[in-house]
Amino acid sequence: MLFLIHFEVTVPADTPTELKEQLRQGEHARAFEFIEAGKLRRIWRPVGTADTCCIWEADSLEELHAAVRSLPLYPYMKLSVTPLVEHPVAVAWKKEHGPMPAF
Repeated sequence: MLFLIHFEVTVPADTPTELKEQLRQGEHARAFEFIEAGKLRRIWRPVGTADTCCIWEADSLEELHAAVRSLPLYPYMKLSVTPLVEHPVAVAWKKEHGPMPAF
């Protein structure tokens, strides 16, 4: 199952700089683990924000829930999760041309 996730992270302004850096490093390390596992498929930053948008793959809602909760910045996150299904145009393309072009 694929999911579109929008993360809005708000770390309190009075959080010590050292803790902010630890959280950032931990978040990167955890994201790298999910990328290597094939779970975090794509990740973007919307222009003009510090937010994150990503495409995530999970076998179940429970797996996705556990993965997101394991992120170091989770306590500071507001997220929206949208389950995705394949669009009919993509289905027709694959039938006629094979796999969709990589992006």
